[in-house]
Amino acid sequence: MHLIISLILGAIAGFLASKIMGESSGTIKNIILGIVGGFVGGFVFKFIGFIPNNLIANLIVAVIGACICIWLGRKLFK
Repeated sequence: MHLIISLILGAIAGFLASKIMGESSGTIKNIILGIVGGFVGGFVFKFIGFIPNNLIANLIVAVIGACICIWLGRKLFK
């Protein structure tokens, strides 16, 4: 059950991040972006001392992490 929730949360986070950053991407890319963004956002927020403890906080962290991934991708592959 945790895997399904993670995939759904990743898809939502990836979708929101792609809309915020002006990207057009498919569902699979959104899921991957959201999951990677969750890891990146979790690392960044843990580094500054914030640990999300509910679903909404996890979603926000994943969206911010996915936005960071999109930004880094644009800078690296310009």
